[in-house]
Amino acid sequence: MLSTPINIHLPRHPHLVTSLPGPRAQAIIERDRAVTSPSYTRDYPLVVARGEGCMIEDVDGNVFLDMTAGIAVTNTGHAHPEVVAAIQTQSARLLHMSGTDFYYEPMVELAEKLAARAPFPQGAKIFFTNSGAESNEGAIKLARYYTKRSAIVACLGAFHGRTYGAMSLTASKVVQRASFGPLVPGVTHIPYGTHASLDYLEKQLFNTTLPPQEVAAIVVEAIQGEGGYIVPEDGFLQRIRQICDRYGILMIVDEVQSGMGRTGRLFAIEHWGVMPDMITTAKGIASGLPLGAILAKPELMTWPPGAHATTFGGNPVACVAGITTMRLLENGLMANASSMGELLQAGLQNLHQRFPVMSSPRGKGLMVAVDLIDIAGNLDHKLRDRIIQQAFLRGLLLLGCGKAAIRFCPPLVIDSNQIQIALQILSEILLESRA
Repeated sequence: MLSTPINIHLPRHPHLVTSLPGPRAQAIIERDRAVTSPSYTRDYPLVVARGEGCMIEDVDGNVFLDMTAGIAVTNTGHAHPEVVAAIQTQSARLLHMSGTDFYYEPMVELAEKLAARAPFPQGAKIFFTNSGAESNEGAIKLARYYTKRSAIVACLGAFHGRTYGAMSLTASKVVQRASFGPLVPGVTHIPYGTHASLDYLEKQLFNTTLPPQEVAAIVVEAIQGEGGYIVPEDGFLQRIRQICDRYGILMIVDEVQSGMGRTGRLFAIEHWGVMPDMITTAKGIASGLPLGAILAKPELMTWPPGAHATTFGGNPVACVAGITTMRLLENGLMANASSMGELLQAGLQNLHQRFPVMSSPRGKGLMVAVDLIDIAGNLDHKLRDRIIQQAFLRGLLLLGCGKAAIRFCPPLVIDSNQIQIALQILSEILLESRA
């Protein structure tokens, strides 16, 4: 039962009415502990009841400013009325009829919209999935099928998912791989984002242990997500394109976290003017419903019927949410991501100047991060974790990433006042931590 009726709007700022966690939250957390997997990572005891725009209400009536968007998922904001209306209308018509075996228009329409916006010269072919991990799994399969090669190059610090193929690409945290071997063979990792790493690939690996004619694909994030919201060096992504062209390798860009308007462009790779061979996406594509996609150059999708399929991917309800999401992104939300991202970075830069324990911000649009640093200049994950906890207790929801980074990935509907509220709360926490 919601603490606030759904026809009553939430305040647009934090509003705490109990200690945290409140009594109802504590009871639900105890129930959860008894029946759910311990593999879930819960950073703080938030028990969500309702969301609206950039605000989250918990089961005790406490209201929080959300700078996480459900891990960069609810790009159009929580429960955007146009997305909700599209879902409700479609749900009354058809909940499911597998797109693997049959046809329905929402799946075709969303594929058309994605194909028209893909950064490929001749449009794209689309395969729908349920998640980013599934998108990356399918991309690996398609790359190996098309090239008739088996080796894959990925990057250290990368996160591509936790299913076996995706996990074999992932190199973010050891806990994500420990005790799960053997993994999918044929994956080689190089450092992310630097020309030195590409020198190592071409001058060392390609001449010693990794024949380039056996490499099917290089899989890379346009901006590394879980690894710390790392923006690559200028020319890094362009040079990957050149290497792929030189050796007949496919370039697969993972836009699961950076895509769907988060950086101010539909896909972050557009900031660099690079044309990959495939893009994988999910998270923000359907504003909270499970949906992902592989976008590939049309000439690559040569696999025959039955070679790859999915029961639920491209579900009609998820697809209408995706269609509505894309329209909202094009009609102002991507522009807002750019302007609010500039405001956020300017504010974080000001905090950096006042509090040297926080680094300069990095990122594009509303995909921004800062590192926390100790007095000796080392990354300080304990300080980062304390700040995230203190922010929660003040009504601000944040997430970490990388070794000691705080990421800022709010819904793209965030406004300047809410940005200032978040910055003020951070300022207060940093001031107290210095005292």
